[in-house]
Amino acid sequence: MRVAVLSDTHAPRFWKRCPPQVAEHLRAVDRILHAGDVCTADVLEELAAFAPVDVVLGNNDGPDVAAWGAPVALDLDLGGLRVSMVHDSGPARGRHPRLRARFPSADLIVFGHSHIPWNETEGGVRFVNPGSPTDRRRQDRGTIALLEIDAGRLASATIVPVTDARR
Repeated sequence: MRVAVLSDTHAPRFWKRCPPQVAEHLRAVDRILHAGDVCTADVLEELAAFAPVDVVLGNNDGPDVAAWGAPVALDLDLGGLRVSMVHDSGPARGRHPRLRARFPSADLIVFGHSHIPWNETEGGVRFVNPGSPTDRRRQDRGTIALLEIDAGRLASATIVPVTDARR
């Protein structure tokens, strides 16, 4: 199973429509996870044209995103892999133990909010923040994450640049 992970698209300020570099990756996925700050449910409808979408509420998401079906936190089974997702993971310091305590059965924890890509494993749990494809803030490039799940295990998790480097 191939899964695309996005966060912090911040429509319509930054995401006017799906950027071509993002769409290129979405055409090849079985599922899309959005870790919040979608900002308008129109983005979720656009993403759903590529693959089924699971989303959590971000601090900038309104009632339309909640009505689309976004909870504050989400636990999923993706091909036997236990995935938990939340928008704001709190400060970087203490992040791993704090998230493991909140999601004790997760194999993979996905989060957003900081716009800073994060892809680390600690204590057998993978932690992934895809960054933002459109609002890169202090990052050199906009990014998403791509996951490969095989037989209930995370075969790969990769942060993928989707914009040119900042000049």
